Amino acid sequence: MSGQVTLDALDLAALLCSRVCHDLISPTGAIVNGLEVLEEKDSDEETKTFALDLIKKSARTASARLQFCRLAFGAAGSSAAQIDLGDAEGMVRGFLDEEKTKLIWNLPQMLLPKNRVKLLLNLMIIASQTIPRGGTLTVDPIGEGESMSFRITAGGLNARIPQALGGLLEGRSENGTVDAHAIQPFYTGLLAKSCGLGVSLAPEGDHVVVTAQ
Repeated sequence: MSGQVTLDALDLAALLCSRVCHDLISPTGAIVNGLEVLEEKDSDEETKTFALDLIKKSARTASARLQFCRLAFGAAGSSAAQIDLGDAEGMVRGFLDEEKTKLIWNLPQMLLPKNRVKLLLNLMIIASQTIPRGGTLTVDPIGEGESMSFRITAGGLNARIPQALGGLLEGRSENGTVDAHAIQPFYTGLLAKSCGLGVSLAPEGDHVVVTAQ
């Protein structure tokens, strides 16, 4: 039986920080490993070239994830701020593994209220989790103007809705608590409520559709 999750501000902030650290630990760890290889005196040129390429790729990944997380989880300006969907697209493309997941972005380039764009970025994380082996994410608008909401269609091998995800979006979990792994969908539900929207996930053939409206 699931229970309603109640978090105070300090716990929410701590769990979101843990989530950001989780996203950054892999590329930053790879940078450290690459630097250690470069410092080894007996490394040959081929190994050093490989290490340098690893450092460059990991640094780009870390930078892209930081920019994405700054908007998806951070303050990103005043409460009345607006964000360009074109900038949001660039952040999503940087965050996704383009070799694994193709992005089809059908949203217009326009300004939307900050929390609505934050919601979109968090929906992209959720949609990507439904295709763990990669595939295609197609983002379409629902409505227009500042009240625009979103439909994301995820297609890929064995596309599925992770267990407990729907409950977390509604603020519920099996034992009434959340950890750093579960905080992102829980936070997405909070963002949706702040925008006056609800989030739904539904299978459609071999696809999963994530909708906020």
